[in-house]
Amino acid sequence: MGDMSNSDFYAKNQRNEENHAAGFGCSVMDLRSLMELRGTEAVVKLQEDYGGVEGLCKRLKTSPTEGLAGALPDLDKRKEIYGKNLIPPKKPKTFLQLVWEALQDVTLIILELAALISLGLSFYHPPGESGGESCGAAAGGVEDEGEADAGWIEGAAILLSVVCVVLVTAFNDWSKEKQFRGLQSRIEQEQKFQVVRGSQVIQLPVADIVVGDIAQIKYGDLLPADGVLIQGNDLKIDESSLTGESDHVRKCADKDPMLLSGTHVMEGSGRMVVSAVGVNSQTGIIFTLLGAGDVEEEKKEKKVKKQDGAAAMEMQPLKSAEGGESDEKEKKKVSGSKKEKSVLQGKLTKLAVQIGKAGLLMSAITVIILVLFFAIDNFVLQKLPWLPECTPIYVQYFVKFFIIGVTVLVVAVPEGLPLAVTISLAYSVKKMMKDNNLVRHLDACETMGNATAICSDKTGTLTTNRMTAVQFYIGDVHYKEIPDPGALSPKSLDILVNAISINSAYTTKILPPDKEGGLPKQVGNKTECGLLGLVLDLKRDYQPIRNQIPEEKLYKVYTFNSVRKSMSTVTKLSDGSFRMYSKGASEIVLKKCSHILNEVGEPRVFRPRDKDEMVKKVIEPMACDGLRTICVGYRDFPGDPEPKWDDENSILSDLTAICVVGIEDPVRPEVPDAIMKCQRAGITVRMVTGDNINTARAIAIKCGIIHPGEDFLCIDGKEFNRRIRNEKGEVEQERIDKVWPKLRVLARSSPTDKHTLVKGIIDSTMVDQRQVVAVTGDGTNDGPALKKADVGFAMGIAGTDVAKEASDIILTDDNFSSIVKAVMWGRNVYDSISKFLQFQLTVNVVAVIVAFTGACITQDSPLKAVQMLWVNLIMDTFASLALATEPPTESLLKRKPYGRNKPLISSTMTKNILGHGVYQLVIIFTLLFAGEQIFDIDSGRNAPLHSPPSEHYTIIFNTFVMMQLFNEINARKIHGERNVFDGIFRNPIFCSIVFGTFLMQIVIVQFGGKPFSCQPLDLEKWMWCVFLGLGELVWGQVIASVPNARLRFLRRAGQLTRKDELPEEDVNEDNEEIDHAERELRRGQILWFRGLNRIQTQIDVVNTFKSGTSFQGAGALRRQSSTTSQTQDVTNVSSPSHVSLSNALSSPTSTTAATAPPTTGQC
Repeated sequence: MGDMSNSDFYAKNQRNEENHAAGFGCSVMDLRSLMELRGTEAVVKLQEDYGGVEGLCKRLKTSPTEGLAGALPDLDKRKEIYGKNLIPPKKPKTFLQLVWEALQDVTLIILELAALISLGLSFYHPPGESGGESCGAAAGGVEDEGEADAGWIEGAAILLSVVCVVLVTAFNDWSKEKQFRGLQSRIEQEQKFQVVRGSQVIQLPVADIVVGDIAQIKYGDLLPADGVLIQGNDLKIDESSLTGESDHVRKCADKDPMLLSGTHVMEGSGRMVVSAVGVNSQTGIIFTLLGAGDVEEEKKEKKVKKQDGAAAMEMQPLKSAEGGESDEKEKKKVSGSKKEKSVLQGKLTKLAVQIGKAGLLMSAITVIILVLFFAIDNFVLQKLPWLPECTPIYVQYFVKFFIIGVTVLVVAVPEGLPLAVTISLAYSVKKMMKDNNLVRHLDACETMGNATAICSDKTGTLTTNRMTAVQFYIGDVHYKEIPDPGALSPKSLDILVNAISINSAYTTKILPPDKEGGLPKQVGNKTECGLLGLVLDLKRDYQPIRNQIPEEKLYKVYTFNSVRKSMSTVTKLSDGSFRMYSKGASEIVLKKCSHILNEVGEPRVFRPRDKDEMVKKVIEPMACDGLRTICVGYRDFPGDPEPKWDDENSILSDLTAICVVGIEDPVRPEVPDAIMKCQRAGITVRMVTGDNINTARAIAIKCGIIHPGEDFLCIDGKEFNRRIRNEKGEVEQERIDKVWPKLRVLARSSPTDKHTLVKGIIDSTMVDQRQVVAVTGDGTNDGPALKKADVGFAMGIAGTDVAKEASDIILTDDNFSSIVKAVMWGRNVYDSISKFLQFQLTVNVVAVIVAFTGACITQDSPLKAVQMLWVNLIMDTFASLALATEPPTESLLKRKPYGRNKPLISSTMTKNILGHGVYQLVIIFTLLFAGEQIFDIDSGRNAPLHSPPSEHYTIIFNTFVMMQLFNEINARKIHGERNVFDGIFRNPIFCSIVFGTFLMQIVIVQFGGKPFSCQPLDLEKWMWCVFLGLGELVWGQVIASVPNARLRFLRRAGQLTRKDELPEEDVNEDNEEIDHAERELRRGQILWFRGLNRIQTQIDVVNTFKSGTSFQGAGALRRQSSTTSQTQDVTNVSSPSHVSLSNALSSPTSTTAATAPPTTGQC
């Protein structure tokens, strides 16, 4: 079914129209036209054509309360008639298409052309045979022993190697695409939805939902199908993904009952009957239109966005909706491709371009020198005339020179770089699945390695999210443990049990444990589960009360949201009057109470001073024990006149408090250790929670986020806003900069506070490195903060669909320690790429210099085109596989984050590249110019065209490859470690690639013959080649002994790449709105500031090293003032900061202490 094209769908639907939906009372088209209506039109149409929602349910043969029976034949029939709930994916690119794409590579095209010309010329024999001598040296040895017949081999070999390269590239792309689809379908299988079948509420994978199902919808859901609302409580929907309108739309059964797939439930709850699924739903229709439009799009953009059609987008509808502005869709189009290109990929592309340019220059010079040398030698020095019959021979020479030039270019261009990134990221993503990290955006994995701050939720992430009521204040008594029900007045107990049972989502339940002796299963909202647990502890049952007052009979529900911080439910009593039950955060609900129940369950007046006393004596002690305090209250209203339910402020006041419950949510046992690891790795963990400040502080101390006696801030949302806003109520970056460095706990925070904090930290310029912030979130309201953060983690279990949609990584076990694993993998990706770079650049430098000088001095490259292509294959494709799949180790967490501005090539790496380059060049040039004397063989230099391969040049080629193989082992360590074999057997891929390459090399040298220009070598010469290769390992130890401090110029080399790489990136990654003139101006400014800052910073650094004290931010003020001119709200996630300074100089605490104004710690 997956690949059924949309036209098939429609044809099928058309056929079904005839037999009028096989026994159902309405056809697909009827339902589709119904779903296109809105508001009152829809209500009228429903009423007239179907007899209301009940009539619609009857026609669809379903019950509004019990749902479908769930019999298989019935479900299959529904799927057949109304379609399945999935949108057929775009067809993946076929292997041939990928091969065609790989062939588009310019260097390969040039090589193919050259090879074809070479082939053509080798088959062309000039007419006048006698012309041989008169063509001079050029023709020397052309006819040697019929060698001319073998002239085609080189051209054919080049073509063959091009085919190899293309197939390998295409295969890599293909497996990458396959992994993406796998990942996407995994994300889709994760998405489940609550459906009523046979009176039971069950969780169904979204794809299994059929027309006629009764779906339960609640706050935070992403609707998986179109439906008609049967009953709703205070339901508000964000329809911006379909309409572009960011205002939330109120839905109720009698005014606007139409619910559309792909829209988000922002508030409330309800039940709907599913009326359209898959391609027939509103989102499906749009996707179908897009599907038709995609074909033209693709012709326009050859570049495929990696995430495009990834997998059957099983109703993960229109990913544009998260922000809600109407231009979001356009933005997403732009940022879709941008998101894919991470900081690292940006740096690498830049590097590849720079190397490519250098290679192009070298190859052009090589060709020019060869041609000039040949021309001068033949036509000037030997004064030979250009004879027509000699033309083909000369052209053959020129083609040979051209091929040498192109080969230099091929070796110089590191095509392996993007490949290494992709392999490394894909490998990490696959492994991260096992560590409970489901990565939705590839680059998030690498960004996580640079994270400097994590803003974490408390509930469920740091704690187990298993709530139990442990303390309890009722009837003027504070019980430190749950009392015997006999100790309470029956009146209070009745009101309490009713208040809790009715005023909580009916989807929240406590079920018997799965296995004997286990804990009862909590389903739904965990805080409500804690309260229901209290009812059970008081030896009562909530279910009979709910059966007595089913959800449909609830008169009005004010659902919980982040503004109210409370939930209230109104019921109509038998005498026509109303009673409202309310529960919520204790300090908020208590403020609205004017009475409280006394010890006999009668209301007494509750004065402001009683409230203060209660806060001091009951709520604060509970909170300091790390308990979440919930106050439960009620209020009675007369039936006549009916209260104005929409006037919330007057309704939610004058309550009578029943009790205050202290609910415990224990800290996860593995969290303190994980937080310690983060702090050791230079990552600051901050807790942002909606809980009371005392509760938050108590939990933060248990987790190890704060340690008593340290200088830090714990503040609540109110205080936070007071500190960061000016008189006009606007947020000021300077004010945020005074708060965030010391802030560790932000309590009673609203989603806006969370977003403001994240944005403030990201935009801050007061520290040298731009902060990279990771955020965890589970609620719908966390969406903006998750999107703003560099990496957003959503909770897989407790998270709402909206949060998952806005996130980059989903934590499938909701556990903080999985974030630490993500950091480890992220850093590992960065290190893998660096290892590969170190290896790659060494080979590049050596191969290019050898080909260039060899060509200039001996008129022929010592490494032939086909050999170069083989070397290119080893070092690009195989090495990227071998080095990019190194598993991470704990030691990665023992260093500080690199930061965004660290140059890709550190000074240690530069030292290694240059050191090994020198060794290899010395060996190769010795062999080239003195090899024949050392090994007592014929010289291979100045061989005529088509001469047989020489032993001399074979030894050079073989030694070169051996040196690369052993250097690949050296490249496993990039921080100057001594033991390069450490953990080598933990990576079977690496071992098999090294051995495999070695065996292939033996085959090529011994049996490669003419195509590879190799002459078989005897054992002694082989031993010499391997011995010279092994020298790499010894030389590696010598290089490791040279201290970096000695090599001052290396630091400059590192700086230089940084200067080249960053400005353009700064510009590209910032707002797209900046026009070109401004760009140039800003780039100039940034370079200028950066130049100044670098000098200042280096002076500071030198002084620091001299004095040995911690780095006092002497340049901090200058830096701040110089960068203010270019601070602006960077909307893109990955804009690097403007000033760079090695972070390793001092501990983060001393830096912040030096740059932040002194404030006193409060705890």
